[in-house]
Amino acid sequence: MKIAVEGCLHGEMDKVYDTIRHMEKVENIKIDLLICCGDFQAVRNENDLESLSCPPKYRSMNSFWKYYSGQEVAPVPTIFIGGNHEASNYLWELYYGGWAAPNVYFLGFSGVIKFGNIRIGGVSGIYKQGHYHLGHFERPPYNESDLRSVYHVREYDVMKLKDIKEPIDIFISHDWPVGIYEYGNSKRLVQRKPHFEEEIRKRTLGSLPAAELLNQLKPHYWFSGHLHCNFAAVVQHREDGSITKFLALDKCLPGRKFLQIVDVNSDPGPYEIQYDEEWLAITRKFNSIFPLSRKTFHLRPEQLDKQDYREWVRNKLITRGARPFDFVQTVSPFDPSRPITRSSTSGHCRNPQTESLLQLLELPYLLDNVAEAGMPSQNPNFFNTKDAWNQLSDDGNSAEVGDVDELEELAEDEDGDA
Repeated sequence: MKIAVEGCLHGEMDKVYDTIRHMEKVENIKIDLLICCGDFQAVRNENDLESLSCPPKYRSMNSFWKYYSGQEVAPVPTIFIGGNHEASNYLWELYYGGWAAPNVYFLGFSGVIKFGNIRIGGVSGIYKQGHYHLGHFERPPYNESDLRSVYHVREYDVMKLKDIKEPIDIFISHDWPVGIYEYGNSKRLVQRKPHFEEEIRKRTLGSLPAAELLNQLKPHYWFSGHLHCNFAAVVQHREDGSITKFLALDKCLPGRKFLQIVDVNSDPGPYEIQYDEEWLAITRKFNSIFPLSRKTFHLRPEQLDKQDYREWVRNKLITRGARPFDFVQTVSPFDPSRPITRSSTSGHCRNPQTESLLQLLELPYLLDNVAEAGMPSQNPNFFNTKDAWNQLSDDGNSAEVGDVDELEELAEDEDGDA
């Protein structure tokens, strides 16, 4: 199976798909899947721009709306996670995962799916210690504070991933597991990104929960974005000697290493995205303790359902099938014939996919629960196909520290989000 891995998309779907078509033609290959490592920016219309966490001058419709509206169709199955620059109102509709557009699948705030016989897991957002132990209290329309905190990883979503017992082939995170730089050419990394040096020294560069998941799940591959540079590492796990190949990629800009093809051993195709039996069982098991307030979340053993739902889920999928519920538009897509105007933001919209999944699992719908939500709200492309893990010198085009977009993001985000 040939998988294209992309770093930070920033809404540039047309450019990435054009690059994939070019690679297929030049190298005479067929790419089976595209994986995007966050900052996907699934902006459907002008309203979604209000929920996009980035400086207003960088808010743009880009090209996702074409795929949402059906004007364009993704030429290759696409799986993505959320980063720290997202239309979070839309992703909250699909908290448990689902089709963001035809042939474009969001893994959810955390999730696992199957593509053929390959298991792919991921966690959305970035790690911030101050919000990690809180519940998901944010609801659209977001105030300025909630617009930032909504994409901060929560312990609840990581705990669900830690409950996984079966092997994971590929894992995706937006920020890097803390300490991953120790397994690659960190000297070269600091040469390219000098402002990383102090964080590396203090072991604060990256996500602590991601490092915990890396050590527990031990996936064959781990892909990340966020830091706008290309970096490869190989982690050998002490317990069993297994290996995780880590690769971080840049954002979609000319001259950057934002895309790479990875060959993954798999059964023969055709391939399609399907629900993962174990993950649906975990979803059902944990849903009764879904934290939805600002309160610090503490899991007591007696709170968690001890029942094993695997057989129950298996019977459900045998009856219904494992393909995710069909994509449904929930808002009117952007119309380029009309000028973009600042529009009023709206509240939560129930996505039929999410409702159908919860009905399948016989779970209540909680995403619009505001009773405990906390404080009220106020109103030419470069590609690289060489084996990066055999090129740990990481000698590619460097990401310029002086890049205007990156400096603006660093200056704008008072909590230090990259």
